[in-house]
Amino acid sequence: MFRALWIATVVSSVGSWMHEVGAGWLMVMLNPSPVMVSLVQAAMILPIFLLALPAGALADTVDRRRYLIAAQSWMLGCAALLAFTTFPGWTQDWTLLALTFALGCGNAMLMPAWSATVPQLVPREELPAAVALNSMGINLARAVGPALAGVIVAAAGPAPVFLLNAVSFTGVIYVLVRWRRAPQPRTMYAERFVGALRAGVRYVREAPPLQAVMVRTGVLFLFCSGIWALLPLVARDSGGGAGAYGTLLACVGVGAVGGALVLPRLRRRLSRDELLCAATVCCAVAMVAVALGRSLSILVPAMLLLGVSWISALSTLHVSAQTSVPAWVRARALSVYLMGFSAAMTVGSILWGATAERWGVPAALIIAAAGAVIGFFATRRFSLGEQQATDPMAPVAWPVPETHGEIEPDRGPVLVTVEYRVAPGNTASFLEEAQPLRSIRRRDGAFAWGLFEDAARPGCFVESFLVESWAEHVRQHERGTAADRDVSERVRKYHIGPEPPQVRHLIAPGPTDG
Repeated sequence: MFRALWIATVVSSVGSWMHEVGAGWLMVMLNPSPVMVSLVQAAMILPIFLLALPAGALADTVDRRRYLIAAQSWMLGCAALLAFTTFPGWTQDWTLLALTFALGCGNAMLMPAWSATVPQLVPREELPAAVALNSMGINLARAVGPALAGVIVAAAGPAPVFLLNAVSFTGVIYVLVRWRRAPQPRTMYAERFVGALRAGVRYVREAPPLQAVMVRTGVLFLFCSGIWALLPLVARDSGGGAGAYGTLLACVGVGAVGGALVLPRLRRRLSRDELLCAATVCCAVAMVAVALGRSLSILVPAMLLLGVSWISALSTLHVSAQTSVPAWVRARALSVYLMGFSAAMTVGSILWGATAERWGVPAALIIAAAGAVIGFFATRRFSLGEQQATDPMAPVAWPVPETHGEIEPDRGPVLVTVEYRVAPGNTASFLEEAQPLRSIRRRDGAFAWGLFEDAARPGCFVESFLVESWAEHVRQHERGTAADRDVSERVRKYHIGPEPPQVRHLIAPGPTDG
Protein backbone atom coordinates (compact mmCIF):
# COMPACT_ATOMS: atom_id res chain seq x y z
CA MET A 1 0.00 0.00 0.00
CA PHE A 2 2.86 2.37 0.77
CA ARG A 3 4.34 1.62 -2.65
CA ALA A 4 1.02 2.17 -4.43
CA LEU A 5 0.37 5.43 -2.62
CA TRP A 6 3.95 6.54 -3.23
CA ILE A 7 3.67 6.01 -6.99
CA ALA A 8 0.29 7.76 -7.16
CA THR A 9 1.57 10.64 -5.05
CA VAL A 10 4.61 11.10 -7.30
CA VAL A 11 2.30 11.38 -10.32
CA SER A 12 0.10 13.86 -8.46
CA SER A 13 3.16 15.83 -7.36
CA VAL A 14 4.25 16.13 -10.99
CA GLY A 15 0.93 17.85 -11.63
CA SER A 16 1.33 20.07 -8.56
CA TRP A 17 4.79 21.24 -9.63
CA MET A 18 3.48 21.86 -13.12
CA HIS A 19 0.79 24.03 -11.52
CA GLU A 20 3.43 26.00 -9.62
CA VAL A 21 5.27 26.82 -12.84
CA GLY A 22 2.04 27.64 -14.64
CA ALA A 23 0.66 29.82 -11.85
CA GLY A 24 3.95 31.61 -11.21
CA TRP A 25 4.54 32.36 -14.87
CA LEU A 26 0.90 33.36 -15.49
CA MET A 27 1.23 35.93 -12.70
CA VAL A 28 4.43 37.26 -14.29
CA MET A 29 2.38 37.74 -17.47
CA LEU A 30 -0.63 39.28 -15.69
CA ASN A 31 1.11 41.42 -13.06
CA PRO A 32 4.93 41.22 -12.75
CA SER A 33 5.09 43.14 -9.45
CA PRO A 34 7.42 41.29 -6.99
CA VAL A 35 4.70 41.44 -4.32
CA MET A 36 2.05 39.91 -6.60
CA VAL A 37 4.45 37.20 -7.81
CA SER A 38 5.37 36.33 -4.20
CA LEU A 39 1.66 36.20 -3.30
CA VAL A 40 1.24 33.14 -5.55
CA GLN A 41 3.35 31.12 -3.12
CA ALA A 42 1.69 32.78 -0.14
CA ALA A 43 -1.76 31.85 -1.48
CA MET A 44 -0.72 28.20 -1.70
CA ILE A 45 0.82 28.07 1.77
CA LEU A 46 -1.39 30.38 3.86
CA PRO A 47 -4.27 27.84 4.00
CA ILE A 48 -1.97 25.43 5.84
CA PHE A 49 -1.64 27.98 8.63
CA LEU A 50 -5.39 28.62 8.71
CA LEU A 51 -6.68 25.05 8.35
CA ALA A 52 -3.98 22.64 9.50
CA LEU A 53 -5.18 22.38 13.12
CA PRO A 54 -8.86 21.63 12.35
CA ALA A 55 -7.63 19.33 9.57
CA GLY A 56 -5.51 17.44 12.08
CA ALA A 57 -8.41 17.14 14.51
CA LEU A 58 -10.64 15.76 11.74
CA ALA A 59 -7.94 13.33 10.63
CA ASP A 60 -7.69 11.96 14.19
CA THR A 61 -11.46 11.63 14.70
CA VAL A 62 -12.96 10.48 11.34
CA ASP A 63 -12.26 7.69 8.88
CA ARG A 64 -8.89 8.77 7.47
CA ARG A 65 -9.24 6.99 4.13
CA ARG A 66 -12.53 8.73 3.26
CA TYR A 67 -11.13 11.99 4.51
CA LEU A 68 -8.13 11.73 2.17
CA ILE A 69 -10.42 10.90 -0.76
CA ALA A 70 -12.54 14.00 -0.05
CA ALA A 71 -9.48 16.27 0.11
CA GLN A 72 -8.09 14.91 -3.16
CA SER A 73 -11.46 15.33 -4.86
CA TRP A 74 -11.65 18.98 -3.76
CA MET A 75 -8.20 19.66 -5.22
CA LEU A 76 -9.19 17.98 -8.49
CA GLY A 77 -12.21 20.29 -8.74
CA CYS A 78 -10.20 23.45 -8.01
CA ALA A 79 -7.54 22.58 -10.59
CA ALA A 80 -10.19 21.80 -13.21
CA LEU A 81 -11.95 25.12 -12.54
CA LEU A 82 -8.68 27.03 -12.95
CA ALA A 83 -8.08 25.28 -16.28
CA PHE A 84 -11.64 26.08 -17.38
CA THR A 85 -11.21 29.82 -16.67
CA THR A 86 -7.72 30.04 -18.18
CA PHE A 87 -8.39 28.44 -21.58
CA PRO A 88 -10.68 31.30 -22.74
CA GLY A 89 -8.49 33.95 -21.06
CA TRP A 90 -10.88 34.80 -18.19
CA THR A 91 -8.31 34.39 -15.42
CA GLN A 92 -7.05 37.67 -13.92
CA ASP A 93 -4.38 38.17 -11.26
CA TRP A 94 -6.75 38.04 -8.27
CA THR A 95 -8.74 35.18 -9.84
CA LEU A 96 -5.50 33.23 -10.07
CA LEU A 97 -4.70 33.96 -6.42
CA ALA A 98 -8.22 32.99 -5.31
CA LEU A 99 -8.20 29.63 -7.11
CA THR A 100 -4.63 28.93 -5.99
CA PHE A 101 -5.78 29.66 -2.44
CA ALA A 102 -8.69 27.21 -2.86
CA LEU A 103 -6.27 24.57 -4.14
CA GLY A 104 -4.07 25.31 -1.13
CA CYS A 105 -7.05 24.74 1.18
CA GLY A 106 -7.37 21.20 -0.14
CA ASN A 107 -3.67 20.65 0.33
CA ALA A 108 -3.91 21.99 3.90
CA MET A 109 -6.71 19.56 4.73
CA LEU A 110 -4.68 16.72 3.19
CA MET A 111 -1.24 17.17 4.74
CA PRO A 112 -1.84 16.28 8.44
CA ALA A 113 -3.81 13.17 7.50
CA TRP A 114 -1.18 12.00 5.04
CA SER A 115 1.68 12.67 7.49
CA ALA A 116 -0.13 10.68 10.18
CA THR A 117 -0.87 7.83 7.74
CA VAL A 118 2.75 7.10 6.83
CA PRO A 119 3.64 5.65 10.29
CA GLN A 120 0.69 3.24 9.87
CA LEU A 121 2.13 1.87 6.63
CA VAL A 122 5.75 1.20 7.65
CA PRO A 123 7.55 -0.04 10.81
CA ARG A 124 9.02 2.66 13.04
CA GLU A 125 12.62 1.71 12.20
CA GLU A 126 11.85 2.35 8.53
CA LEU A 127 10.04 5.66 9.14
CA PRO A 128 13.07 7.91 8.42
CA ALA A 129 13.62 6.06 5.14
CA ALA A 130 9.91 6.32 4.29
CA VAL A 131 9.88 10.06 4.98
CA ALA A 132 13.03 10.52 2.89
CA LEU A 133 11.51 8.39 0.11
CA ASN A 134 8.36 10.54 0.16
CA SER A 135 10.51 13.67 -0.06
CA MET A 136 12.54 12.05 -2.81
CA GLY A 137 9.34 11.26 -4.72
CA ILE A 138 8.11 14.82 -4.38
CA ASN A 139 11.46 16.14 -5.57
CA LEU A 140 11.60 13.60 -8.39
CA ALA A 141 8.30 15.15 -9.41
CA ARG A 142 9.92 18.56 -8.91
CA ALA A 143 12.56 17.54 -11.47
CA VAL A 144 10.04 16.28 -14.04
CA GLY A 145 7.05 18.57 -13.49
CA PRO A 146 8.65 22.00 -13.91
CA ALA A 147 10.69 20.93 -16.95
CA LEU A 148 7.56 19.51 -18.58
CA ALA A 149 5.52 22.57 -17.58
CA GLY A 150 8.15 24.92 -18.99
CA VAL A 151 7.86 23.23 -22.39
CA ILE A 152 4.04 23.23 -22.31
CA VAL A 153 3.75 26.85 -21.12
CA ALA A 154 6.18 28.00 -23.81
CA ALA A 155 4.24 26.09 -26.49
CA ALA A 156 0.58 26.43 -25.42
CA GLY A 157 0.33 28.63 -22.34
CA PRO A 158 -0.55 27.78 -18.72
CA ALA A 159 -4.08 26.39 -19.28
CA PRO A 160 -3.03 22.84 -20.36
CA VAL A 161 -0.75 22.70 -17.32
CA PHE A 162 -3.69 23.34 -15.00
CA LEU A 163 -5.76 20.67 -16.79
CA LEU A 164 -3.02 18.07 -16.43
CA ASN A 165 -2.76 18.92 -12.73
CA ALA A 166 -6.46 18.13 -12.35
CA VAL A 167 -6.03 14.78 -14.09
CA SER A 168 -3.07 13.89 -11.85
CA PHE A 169 -5.27 13.67 -8.75
CA THR A 170 -7.29 10.76 -10.15
CA GLY A 171 -4.52 8.21 -9.50
CA VAL A 172 -4.33 8.97 -5.77
CA ILE A 173 -8.12 8.82 -5.49
CA TYR A 174 -8.15 5.43 -7.23
CA VAL A 175 -5.53 3.96 -4.87
CA LEU A 176 -7.30 5.33 -1.78
CA VAL A 177 -10.63 3.86 -2.92
CA ARG A 178 -8.96 0.43 -3.21
CA TRP A 179 -7.20 0.70 0.19
CA ARG A 180 -8.68 -1.77 2.67
CA ARG A 181 -7.39 -0.22 5.86
CA ALA A 182 -6.92 -2.53 8.85
CA PRO A 183 -9.56 -2.04 11.57
CA GLN A 184 -8.41 0.58 14.07
CA PRO A 185 -8.81 -0.03 17.82
CA ARG A 186 -11.78 1.85 19.18
CA THR A 187 -11.56 3.93 22.30
CA MET A 188 -14.20 3.57 25.00
CA TYR A 189 -15.30 7.18 24.45
CA ALA A 190 -14.67 8.67 21.00
CA GLU A 191 -13.39 12.24 20.91
CA ARG A 192 -15.55 15.04 19.59
CA PHE A 193 -14.20 17.62 17.17
CA VAL A 194 -13.93 20.60 19.55
CA GLY A 195 -12.50 18.43 22.32
CA ALA A 196 -9.99 16.98 19.87
CA LEU A 197 -8.89 20.50 18.91
CA ARG A 198 -8.34 21.44 22.55
CA ALA A 199 -6.47 18.22 23.23
CA GLY A 200 -4.13 18.85 20.30
CA VAL A 201 -3.29 22.39 21.41
CA ARG A 202 -2.87 21.24 25.01
CA TYR A 203 -0.49 18.49 23.97
CA VAL A 204 1.73 20.81 21.95
CA ARG A 205 1.81 23.31 24.83
CA GLU A 206 3.26 20.62 27.11
CA ALA A 207 5.57 18.91 24.58
CA PRO A 208 9.07 20.52 24.59
CA PRO A 209 10.51 18.14 21.92
CA LEU A 210 7.87 19.19 19.39
CA GLN A 211 8.26 22.84 20.38
CA ALA A 212 11.99 22.62 19.60
CA VAL A 213 11.21 21.26 16.12
CA MET A 214 8.72 24.09 15.52
CA VAL A 215 11.20 26.79 16.57
CA ARG A 216 13.86 25.42 14.24
CA THR A 217 11.30 25.07 11.43
CA GLY A 218 9.98 28.61 11.81
CA VAL A 219 13.40 30.24 11.84
CA LEU A 220 14.80 28.29 8.89
CA PHE A 221 11.84 28.64 6.53
CA LEU A 222 11.13 32.26 7.37
CA PHE A 223 14.40 33.09 5.61
CA CYS A 224 14.67 30.27 3.07
CA SER A 225 11.20 31.07 1.69
CA GLY A 226 12.77 34.00 -0.14
CA ILE A 227 14.25 31.83 -2.88
CA TRP A 228 10.88 30.23 -3.69
CA ALA A 229 8.97 33.51 -3.65
CA LEU A 230 11.39 35.31 -5.97
CA LEU A 231 12.49 32.48 -8.29
CA PRO A 232 10.11 33.45 -11.16
CA LEU A 233 11.71 36.91 -11.18
CA VAL A 234 15.21 35.37 -11.09
CA ALA A 235 14.29 33.27 -14.15
CA ARG A 236 12.87 36.31 -15.93
CA ASP A 237 15.99 38.38 -15.24
CA SER A 238 18.21 35.57 -16.55
CA GLY A 239 16.56 36.03 -19.95
CA GLY A 240 15.38 32.45 -20.22
CA GLY A 241 11.64 32.94 -19.77
CA ALA A 242 9.25 30.17 -18.67
CA GLY A 243 11.66 27.50 -19.88
CA ALA A 244 14.39 28.81 -17.57
CA TYR A 245 11.96 28.87 -14.64
CA GLY A 246 11.03 25.24 -15.26
CA THR A 247 14.69 24.29 -15.64
CA LEU A 248 15.66 25.90 -12.33
CA LEU A 249 12.86 24.14 -10.47
CA ALA A 250 13.82 20.88 -12.15
CA CYS A 251 17.39 21.35 -10.91
CA VAL A 252 16.09 21.64 -7.36
CA GLY A 253 14.29 18.33 -7.88
CA VAL A 254 17.37 16.62 -9.26
CA GLY A 255 19.44 17.88 -6.34
CA ALA A 256 16.81 16.71 -3.88
CA VAL A 257 16.73 13.22 -5.40
CA GLY A 258 20.50 13.03 -5.08
CA GLY A 259 20.27 14.32 -1.52
CA ALA A 260 17.71 11.65 -0.61
CA LEU A 261 20.09 8.94 -1.83
CA VAL A 262 22.95 10.09 0.42
CA LEU A 263 20.81 11.00 3.44
CA PRO A 264 21.00 7.53 5.10
CA ARG A 265 24.80 7.71 5.17
CA LEU A 266 24.72 11.30 6.44
CA ARG A 267 22.34 10.29 9.26
CA ARG A 268 24.78 7.61 10.40
CA ARG A 269 27.62 10.13 10.62
CA LEU A 270 25.88 13.31 11.76
CA SER A 271 23.41 14.11 14.51
CA ARG A 272 20.12 15.72 13.56
CA ASP A 273 21.36 19.11 14.73
CA GLU A 274 24.61 18.79 12.77
CA LEU A 275 22.71 17.73 9.65
CA LEU A 276 20.35 20.69 9.97
CA CYS A 277 23.33 23.03 10.44
CA ALA A 278 24.98 21.79 7.24
CA ALA A 279 21.68 22.06 5.33
CA THR A 280 21.11 25.63 6.55
CA VAL A 281 24.58 26.79 5.51
CA CYS A 282 24.19 25.15 2.08
CA CYS A 283 20.79 26.84 1.59
CA ALA A 284 22.37 30.18 2.41
CA VAL A 285 25.26 29.60 -0.01
CA ALA A 286 22.78 28.68 -2.76
CA MET A 287 20.73 31.84 -2.18
CA VAL A 288 23.82 34.05 -2.34
CA ALA A 289 24.88 32.35 -5.58
CA VAL A 290 21.42 32.92 -7.07
CA ALA A 291 21.54 36.57 -5.96
CA LEU A 292 24.93 37.21 -7.57
CA GLY A 293 24.53 34.99 -10.64
CA ARG A 294 22.83 36.19 -13.79
CA SER A 295 23.43 33.23 -16.11
CA LEU A 296 22.18 29.66 -16.07
CA SER A 297 25.77 28.44 -15.74
CA ILE A 298 25.74 29.82 -12.18
CA LEU A 299 22.05 29.38 -11.37
CA VAL A 300 21.88 25.67 -12.27
CA PRO A 301 24.60 24.51 -9.81
CA ALA A 302 23.14 26.79 -7.15
CA MET A 303 19.70 25.21 -7.54
CA LEU A 304 21.19 21.71 -7.44
CA LEU A 305 22.84 22.61 -4.11
CA LEU A 306 19.56 24.08 -2.90
CA GLY A 307 17.79 20.81 -3.70
CA VAL A 308 20.26 18.74 -1.68
CA SER A 309 20.11 21.07 1.33
CA TRP A 310 16.33 21.55 1.14
CA ILE A 311 15.51 17.84 1.32
CA SER A 312 18.08 17.35 4.08
CA ALA A 313 16.54 20.08 6.23
CA LEU A 314 12.92 19.18 5.48
CA SER A 315 13.38 15.45 6.04
CA THR A 316 15.30 15.98 9.30
CA LEU A 317 12.66 18.31 10.71
CA HIS A 318 9.75 16.16 9.57
CA VAL A 319 11.15 12.94 11.04
CA SER A 320 11.90 14.77 14.30
CA ALA A 321 8.29 15.98 14.44
CA GLN A 322 6.80 12.55 13.69
CA THR A 323 8.93 10.68 16.24
CA SER A 324 8.27 13.20 19.03
CA VAL A 325 4.51 12.54 19.34
CA PRO A 326 2.37 9.45 20.08
CA ALA A 327 -0.14 7.99 17.63
CA TRP A 328 -3.30 9.23 19.36
CA VAL A 329 -2.48 12.89 18.73
CA ARG A 330 -0.11 12.58 15.76
CA ALA A 331 -2.25 14.25 13.09
CA ARG A 332 -3.12 17.17 15.38
CA ALA A 333 0.44 17.65 16.60
CA LEU A 334 1.82 17.45 13.07
CA SER A 335 -0.83 19.95 11.96
CA VAL A 336 0.54 22.46 14.47
CA TYR A 337 4.03 21.76 13.13
CA LEU A 338 2.72 22.36 9.60
CA MET A 339 1.08 25.58 10.78
CA GLY A 340 4.47 26.80 11.95
CA PHE A 341 6.03 25.82 8.64
CA SER A 342 3.31 27.51 6.59
CA ALA A 343 3.31 30.66 8.72
CA ALA A 344 7.05 30.99 8.23
CA MET A 345 6.78 30.41 4.47
CA THR A 346 3.81 32.79 4.08
CA VAL A 347 5.29 35.63 6.13
CA GLY A 348 8.67 35.07 4.52
CA SER A 349 7.21 35.17 0.99
CA ILE A 350 5.49 38.49 1.63
CA LEU A 351 8.51 39.89 3.51
CA TRP A 352 11.03 39.04 0.80
CA GLY A 353 8.66 40.17 -1.95
CA ALA A 354 8.35 43.56 -0.24
CA THR A 355 12.13 43.68 0.33
CA ALA A 356 12.76 42.94 -3.35
CA GLU A 357 10.26 45.64 -4.31
CA ARG A 358 12.27 48.19 -2.33
CA TRP A 359 15.91 47.09 -2.74
CA GLY A 360 15.87 44.56 -5.56
CA VAL A 361 15.90 40.78 -5.81
CA PRO A 362 19.66 40.24 -5.19
CA ALA A 363 19.63 42.31 -1.98
CA ALA A 364 16.56 40.45 -0.67
CA LEU A 365 18.17 37.05 -1.26
CA ILE A 366 21.47 38.04 0.39
CA ILE A 367 19.67 39.39 3.46
CA ALA A 368 17.58 36.21 3.66
CA ALA A 369 20.70 34.02 3.42
CA ALA A 370 22.41 35.90 6.24
CA GLY A 371 19.27 35.68 8.37
CA ALA A 372 19.04 31.88 7.92
CA VAL A 373 22.58 31.32 9.23
CA ILE A 374 22.24 33.79 12.10
CA GLY A 375 18.84 32.34 13.03
CA PHE A 376 20.22 28.80 13.21
CA PHE A 377 22.98 29.68 15.65
CA ALA A 378 20.62 31.88 17.68
CA THR A 379 18.37 28.84 18.29
CA ARG A 380 21.06 26.24 19.03
CA ARG A 381 19.59 25.43 22.44
CA PHE A 382 16.48 23.98 20.76
CA SER A 383 17.96 20.55 20.05
CA LEU A 384 16.14 18.09 17.79
CA GLY A 385 17.28 15.09 19.84
CA GLU A 386 18.33 11.75 18.44
CA GLN A 387 16.69 8.61 17.10
CA GLN A 388 16.48 6.09 19.95
CA ALA A 389 16.76 2.32 19.82
CA THR A 390 13.41 1.93 21.58
CA ASP A 391 10.31 3.93 20.77
CA PRO A 392 9.58 6.32 23.69
CA MET A 393 6.23 7.16 22.06
CA ALA A 394 5.03 3.53 21.93
CA PRO A 395 1.54 3.30 23.47
CA VAL A 396 1.21 1.90 27.00
CA ALA A 397 -2.41 1.84 28.13
CA TRP A 398 -3.03 2.10 31.88
CA PRO A 399 -5.72 -0.14 33.45
CA VAL A 400 -9.23 1.29 33.22
CA PRO A 401 -10.19 2.75 36.64
CA GLU A 402 -12.55 0.61 38.73
CA THR A 403 -15.94 2.15 39.53
CA HIS A 404 -19.10 1.24 41.37
CA GLY A 405 -21.64 1.17 38.56
CA GLU A 406 -21.60 3.01 35.22
CA ILE A 407 -20.63 6.70 35.09
CA GLU A 408 -22.00 9.12 32.52
CA PRO A 409 -19.19 10.08 30.09
CA ASP A 410 -19.81 13.86 30.37
CA ARG A 411 -19.95 13.89 34.14
CA GLY A 412 -17.19 15.87 35.83
CA PRO A 413 -14.88 17.38 36.68
CA VAL A 414 -12.88 14.45 38.00
CA LEU A 415 -10.27 14.81 40.76
CA VAL A 416 -7.61 12.09 40.70
CA THR A 417 -5.26 11.67 43.66
CA VAL A 418 -2.23 9.41 44.07
CA GLU A 419 -0.84 9.01 47.58
CA TYR A 420 2.86 8.20 48.10
CA ARG A 421 4.73 7.38 51.33
CA VAL A 422 8.35 8.53 51.04
CA ALA A 423 11.26 7.92 53.43
CA PRO A 424 12.57 11.19 54.99
CA GLY A 425 16.00 10.93 53.35
CA ASN A 426 14.49 10.56 49.84
CA THR A 427 12.19 13.59 49.83
CA ALA A 428 14.36 15.85 47.65
CA SER A 429 15.00 13.12 45.05
CA PHE A 430 11.30 12.17 45.01
CA LEU A 431 10.21 15.77 44.37
CA GLU A 432 12.71 16.12 41.53
CA GLU A 433 11.59 12.88 39.85
CA ALA A 434 7.90 13.81 40.26
CA GLN A 435 8.09 17.13 38.41
CA PRO A 436 7.77 15.59 34.89
CA LEU A 437 4.38 14.23 35.98
CA ARG A 438 3.00 17.76 35.70
CA SER A 439 3.63 17.96 31.94
CA ILE A 440 2.46 14.37 31.39
CA ARG A 441 -0.87 14.87 33.20
CA ARG A 442 -1.57 18.26 31.60
CA ARG A 443 -0.46 17.09 28.16
CA ASP A 444 -2.83 14.10 28.28
CA GLY A 445 -5.93 15.92 29.56
CA ALA A 446 -5.61 17.52 33.00
CA PHE A 447 -6.31 21.23 33.39
CA ALA A 448 -4.75 21.50 36.87
CA TRP A 449 -2.00 19.60 38.70
CA GLY A 450 -0.41 19.78 42.15
CA LEU A 451 1.83 17.87 44.57
CA PHE A 452 1.21 18.33 48.31
CA GLU A 453 2.60 17.01 51.58
CA ASP A 454 0.25 16.02 54.43
CA ALA A 455 0.84 18.46 57.32
CA ALA A 456 -0.09 15.76 59.88
CA ARG A 457 1.96 12.93 58.28
CA PRO A 458 5.49 13.90 57.18
CA GLY A 459 6.60 11.94 54.14
CA CYS A 460 3.02 11.48 52.90
CA PHE A 461 2.72 13.18 49.51
CA VAL A 462 -0.45 13.46 47.43
CA GLU A 463 -0.34 14.10 43.69
CA SER A 464 -3.63 15.53 42.42
CA PHE A 465 -4.91 16.58 39.02
CA LEU A 466 -8.28 17.68 37.62
CA VAL A 467 -9.83 16.47 34.37
CA GLU A 468 -12.92 18.06 32.84
CA SER A 469 -14.99 14.86 32.44
CA TRP A 470 -15.01 11.14 33.12
CA ALA A 471 -14.69 10.38 29.39
CA GLU A 472 -11.59 12.57 29.16
CA HIS A 473 -10.02 10.78 32.11
CA VAL A 474 -10.68 7.38 30.54
CA ARG A 475 -8.97 8.68 27.41
CA GLN A 476 -6.02 9.67 29.62
CA HIS A 477 -5.60 5.99 30.47
CA GLU A 478 -5.36 5.22 26.74
CA ARG A 479 -2.78 7.94 26.00
CA GLY A 480 0.18 6.65 27.98
CA THR A 481 3.54 6.08 26.31
CA ALA A 482 6.63 4.08 27.17
CA ALA A 483 8.36 7.31 28.23
CA ASP A 484 5.46 8.10 30.59
CA ARG A 485 5.70 4.63 32.10
CA ASP A 486 9.40 5.13 32.75
CA VAL A 487 8.71 8.41 34.59
CA SER A 488 5.97 6.76 36.64
CA GLU A 489 8.24 3.86 37.59
CA ARG A 490 11.02 6.22 38.67
CA VAL A 491 8.57 8.08 40.91
CA ARG A 492 7.03 4.94 42.39
CA LYS A 493 10.37 3.46 43.40
CA TYR A 494 10.46 6.04 46.23
CA HIS A 495 7.17 4.75 47.65
CA ILE A 496 7.60 2.63 50.79
CA GLY A 497 5.23 0.11 52.27
CA PRO A 498 3.72 -3.22 51.20
CA GLU A 499 0.87 -1.66 49.21
CA PRO A 500 1.28 0.35 45.96
CA PRO A 501 0.47 4.09 45.98
CA GLN A 502 -3.22 4.61 46.69
CA VAL A 503 -5.18 6.04 43.76
CA ARG A 504 -8.60 7.68 44.20
CA HIS A 505 -11.02 8.98 41.59
CA LEU A 506 -13.32 11.68 42.97
CA ILE A 507 -16.07 12.89 40.67
CA ALA A 508 -18.37 15.90 41.04
CA PRO A 509 -22.01 15.03 41.84
CA GLY A 510 -24.31 14.78 38.83
CA PRO A 511 -27.66 16.55 38.59
CA THR A 512 -29.54 13.45 39.83
CA ASP A 513 -27.21 12.70 42.77
CA GLY A 514 -28.82 13.28 46.15
